[in-house]
Amino acid sequence: MTNFFFRRCALSLAIVIIGTSVMQATAQNLAVYDLTCEYKTNPLGMDKVQPRLSWKIRSTQNDVVQTAYEIRVGTQSNRWTASAAVWQSGKVAGDRSILVPYAGDALQSAKRYYWQVRVWDNHGNVSPWSEVNWWEMGLLNTGDWKAQWISHPADTLPVSGPAPMFRKTFSAPGPVKQARLYITSQGLYEAQLNGQQIGEAYFTPGWTSYHSQLQYQVYDVTNLIKRGDNALGVTLGDGWFRGNLMVAGRNLYGKTLALLAQLEVTYSDGRVERVVTDGSWKASLDGPIRVSDIYNGETYDARKVLHDWVSPSFDDRIWDAVSVSPSPRYDHLVISAAPPVTIHERIKPIALITTPKGEKVLDFGQNLVGRVSFSATGAPGDSLVIHHAEVLDKDGNFYTENLRAAKQQITYIFNGAGEEAYAPHFTFQGFRYIKLGGNADLIDTTNIVAEVLHSATKPTGTFETSNPLLNQLQHNIVWGQKGNFLDVPTDCPQRDERLGWTGDAQAFFSTAAFNMDVSGFFVKWLKDLKAEQYNSGAVPHVIPNVWKSEDGGSAGWSDVATIIPWEFYVVYGDTTILADQYESMVRWVGFMEAKSTDDLWNTGFHFGDWLFFRPDDDTDGRSAITDKYLIAQAFFAHSTQLLINAASVLGRTDDVAKYESLLKRIKAAFLREYVTPSGRLVSGTQTAYVLALHFDMLPEDLREQAARRLADNIASYGNHLTTGFLGTPYLCHVLSRFGYDDIAFTLLMRERYPSWLYPVTQGATTIWERWDGQKPNGTFQNAGMNSFNHYAYGAIGDWMYKHIGGIQPIADKPGYREFVLSPKIGGGLTSAKTSLESPYGAIRSEWMLEGDRVKLAVEVPVNTKATIVFNAARGGSIRDARGETVASGLQIGSGRYEFEYLVDSTK
Repeated sequence: MTNFFFRRCALSLAIVIIGTSVMQATAQNLAVYDLTCEYKTNPLGMDKVQPRLSWKIRSTQNDVVQTAYEIRVGTQSNRWTASAAVWQSGKVAGDRSILVPYAGDALQSAKRYYWQVRVWDNHGNVSPWSEVNWWEMGLLNTGDWKAQWISHPADTLPVSGPAPMFRKTFSAPGPVKQARLYITSQGLYEAQLNGQQIGEAYFTPGWTSYHSQLQYQVYDVTNLIKRGDNALGVTLGDGWFRGNLMVAGRNLYGKTLALLAQLEVTYSDGRVERVVTDGSWKASLDGPIRVSDIYNGETYDARKVLHDWVSPSFDDRIWDAVSVSPSPRYDHLVISAAPPVTIHERIKPIALITTPKGEKVLDFGQNLVGRVSFSATGAPGDSLVIHHAEVLDKDGNFYTENLRAAKQQITYIFNGAGEEAYAPHFTFQGFRYIKLGGNADLIDTTNIVAEVLHSATKPTGTFETSNPLLNQLQHNIVWGQKGNFLDVPTDCPQRDERLGWTGDAQAFFSTAAFNMDVSGFFVKWLKDLKAEQYNSGAVPHVIPNVWKSEDGGSAGWSDVATIIPWEFYVVYGDTTILADQYESMVRWVGFMEAKSTDDLWNTGFHFGDWLFFRPDDDTDGRSAITDKYLIAQAFFAHSTQLLINAASVLGRTDDVAKYESLLKRIKAAFLREYVTPSGRLVSGTQTAYVLALHFDMLPEDLREQAARRLADNIASYGNHLTTGFLGTPYLCHVLSRFGYDDIAFTLLMRERYPSWLYPVTQGATTIWERWDGQKPNGTFQNAGMNSFNHYAYGAIGDWMYKHIGGIQPIADKPGYREFVLSPKIGGGLTSAKTSLESPYGAIRSEWMLEGDRVKLAVEVPVNTKATIVFNAARGGSIRDARGETVASGLQIGSGRYEFEYLVDSTK
C-alpha cells in the first residue's frame, strides 16, 4: 500500500513531512475555499433573514489557525464599495469559520446577494479574497405571493387516476434580464417551459408535515423564456399528499391536487411582469399518465401523449377551466433546507435471466432505489409491464412476497409512432431485479437502464480496509443510506411502507453523518418532527406522521427528539439546531416524566429491542429478550442527559440544575428496579448491559463487572451478537470503552449468522432488515417484514469510522474543531484508510501493519487540532518521520504527519 500523502506528491510541492513546517516559495500560502450559506453552495431560494456563512481554509504550512476574518456582502458581484455593500464586517478577531451569521442590512425578497471572505492566520499571513459566491432570497412575506391555488374541478377520484395537467400561455415583449419560477403543489409536480423540463429535481415539493409547512422551490428560467409567445405547463401526481400511505390509506392530506406557481420576469428595461396561477389557466385529465402511486407504480398510455402541449401554439380550447381556491394560504410556505432528490447514477443490467418458471428477468447487480428508463419500438397498443424485486428465491425465481401490498409495477402502452423513450414520473421503486411482462421481447440488456435516485447529500466519508468483505459491508451501508435517504429517512424503499421511522433514523444518524453531508437533510426533517410532536410531548413513530390516532412515545423511537439534535450539534457545531429543537427536547423528557411513578417509567407501548436474536427452535430460551421497561428507563436517562447537555450549551443554567436532579432520580430508580445487589441486571441480555453501560446507568464500582458479564454473554452464544435495533448501535462502542476491542473485532469479522458479514457472504449489496433475512438454507424470513434494504444495522459504520479509522469528535469542541485520532489495530486487518470531509476540511487516517510495525499517516485540517492516540504501542517505540520519539496523547495542529510504532502483541 502506497501512502496516501505520497500519492499526492505529484500534485503539490507543499507536502509537509512530520513536525516540519516547510514554507514554499509561492506568492500565496493561505486560501479560502468551499464557501457555503446555510449548508448550501450558492442557494437559489433562502428564507432565513440572517443566513449563516461558512468557509474552509487551505495552507502550505503546519499548525495554522485563523486569527481573524473579514466578510463583505453586496448586490453586485464586482462592486464592493461602501455604497454598493449591504454588509462589511470589517476585520473580526477570532477563529470562527463556520456558521457565521449575516449581520448587515435587512435582506429583501427575491434579491440576490454576493459575498466574499478573507482570513488572517497565526503565521502573519492574509489570504486573498475568496471567489465570489452568492445566495438569493425567496419570497419572504406572504404578501409577495400573487398566485392563487388552482386545481382541476373533476380531480376528486377515490382511487388513483389520471394526472392533471395545467398550462398557461404568455408573451414576453422584450429582452429578458432575469426570470424566476416560484412553485409548489399539493401532490408532486413536474414543470416545463416551452417544452423544456424545469430543474433536475424529482418528487418536488418534497414530503413534509403538509399542514404545518409546505416547501416551494425556486428555479432560474431566464434562458428558457423566448421573446414573444411562451407556454408554461405543469403535471401533478398523487405522491405522498393523497397517494397510498400504509396505515393511512389514501387522501391523508387532502383529496384534490393543486398547483401554486408564480413566474416573475424582469426585462432589460427594469420592468417586472408576473405570470401566476389563477382562473386564466387551462387544465386537462386526458394525458398519458393514467395512474401514478408511490407504492404501486405508474400506468402510462403513450397513445394519449399530447405532443407540444407546453408550446404556445398548442390548441387548448377543449381543455377545462380550472378551479381557484377562494382563500389561498401562504403562511405555511417555506424554502426547503434539504437538498433535492436527483439522479446520481445510471446502471445497466448485468444479466438477462430466464427463471425456472420461465419468466424474463433482468439483474442490475445492485439493490438500488430509483426507476428504470428505456427506449423501444412497439406496435400501437403493445404493452410492457415491469415488476420490481430485491431478490430471487432459492430456486432462482422472482420473489415479491416481501413487498406486501405494494405492486411496484410499471405499465407502458405503446403508441406505435417509432422509437419511444420513457421513464416513470411520480414513483420510485426499490429493486435489483425486474421482471418483464406483456410484450417483454421489446426489452433486452441494451435498451434499458436503472436510474438511481436519492437526496443530493454530498459524500463526505470514505472507509477501506485490507478485508474485501468489510469493504463490501461499507458499500452496503452507503447504498442503504442512498436508497433510504429519499427526501425523508425511510425505513425501507420497496414495500408498502417507506416511512420516516424515528427509531431507525436515530440509530443510524452518526453513521449517516460520516458517509454524507446530512446537515440540510436533517434540518428539514427535524422541523417536521417538532411540528408533528403530540401535545403530550410524545413523538410519533414516523415523521411525517401517517397515523391518525396518537401512536407514539416508544422508547428509543421518540428519543430521536433528543438524540439527533445533540449528535447533529456534535458533528456540525450548530448551536441553532439545539435552540430550534430545545422545546421539543423538553417536551419529550416531560412526557416520560409524566408517565413515570417515583421516576420509574414502566408504562405504555414500546417496540423494545426490535428484531433481536430469536432462534427458530428456541427450546432452551436462547432468545435475547430484553425487558422493555428496562430499555425505557435507560433511554429516559439518556434523553435527560442530552437535554442537560443542550441546556448547558445554550446557557440555560436553571434547566441544567433541574434536569441534573431528575437524572439522579431516574438512575436511582433504575438501580432499585433492574439491578440486583450484586450488580446483575434483571435482563441478562447483551442489549440490557450495553444500554446500562453506554448510558452510565450503573455506579462506577459496578461497571467493570457489568462489562465482563457482557463479554461472557457474547462468549456463551459462541461469540455472536444477539442485539436488535436499540442495542446494536452501541454494542461495539461499549466493548471498546471497557477494553474489549478484541471481542468487538470478533463480532465485526464474524461471517456466520448472526453477524454483519453474514449477509455479505450471501451476496447482499445493501443492509438487511433482519440478521437472517435470507437464511443459510436459502429460504426467507417472515415475508410480512423482511426488507433487504434497511439501514438500521448499518449503524456499525459509526464504530468502524471511529475505532478502525480512529476519527472521533469531541463533544465540547463540536464540528471537529478539535478531535481525536485513535485507530485500533485488530480483526486480522493489515491496513485501513479512512477520511472525513468535516466542516473545517478533510480529516484523514491511514495505517498499515507490517509484522508488528505500524505505519500511520494522518491529516488535520486548518483551524483545527487533533490528539493522536497510539493504541497498543510499545512504550518508547513511537517515532515521527524525523525519527524523534513522541508519546501517545500527542496534540498536533493542522498539517500532514507520519508515524511509525511497534504494536504490543499482548494488548
